[in-house]
Amino acid sequence: MTIMTRHHPLTIAAFATLFWTAAAALVVAAHVDVDPFSPMAGAAATIGAIIVTAYCYTRLVAQNAGATHALSVGIAWLALSIVAEITMSTRLGHSWFSLIGSPDRPLLRNVFLFAWIFAPTLFARREESA
Repeated sequence: MTIMTRHHPLTIAAFATLFWTAAAALVVAAHVDVDPFSPMAGAAATIGAIIVTAYCYTRLVAQNAGATHALSVGIAWLALSIVAEITMSTRLGHSWFSLIGSPDRPLLRNVFLFAWIFAPTLFARREESA
């Protein structure tokens, strides 16, 4: 069952933001709960949370969307993550890297960046449907 068959741009933006918020909350929870025990398990939980949320978004909101739509949503999710980290760093007065990873681990950070962008694309259709 899909929530919508035709998408209005504001509806797409609202649902994309809602699902990003859910993904961000899961990522922060994984960072807080799992990273102290095992950084690699925390990274796996982070990537898993992003992928599961992207799957839910694609199946519930954008079931007939193609790769272009999914890639646009992924880029928006990355932009929201960057803005959230800048905002939190400003408010806290120190660096905050829960959503896109620490610059101390550049390879893992790059994996997180790609996960935010390409996770929705994993579940998109090959072609846009009219």
